[in-house]
Amino acid sequence: MKKTIILFSGDFDKVLAAFIIANGAAAMGDDVTMFFTFWGLNALRKPVGPQHKKSFLQGMFGGMMPRGPQKLGLSKMNFGGMGAKMMRRVMRQQNVTSLEELMREAKDQGIKMIACTMSMDVLGFKEDELIDGLEFAGVATYLGEADESNANLFI
Repeated sequence: MKKTIILFSGDFDKVLAAFIIANGAAAMGDDVTMFFTFWGLNALRKPVGPQHKKSFLQGMFGGMMPRGPQKLGLSKMNFGGMGAKMMRRVMRQQNVTSLEELMREAKDQGIKMIACTMSMDVLGFKEDELIDGLEFAGVATYLGEADESNANLFI
């Protein structure tokens, strides 16, 4: 079986849910493809990336958006970033796997992670500004994966 997930959101709780589902499906033996587009790309950003010449708006996007999973906020009750910190604390107390560990597990399980090149162009992201181990492609590649899938999630 094959599962596909479009990760459009850059909210901590939604990214967390996507990786929990992806890892669960992979653990059950399914082939999993995750397609990161627009705000979902923020989860893939390196905390510190190389500097590139960008347009004014692309520079503004890059400066205002979070860099990597540690900086993602909650979709509700974020409280200026405190919500995500509280959520992470409760997760540690309950021995829930961190988002960063779930992302490592996804790589280890062979989950295909595709960064949307059109979204990268719009937001001004370059390949070397994102984590290693990604594929880079457009919507046609994702649709090809989805055509073979028996479940498709949009998060």
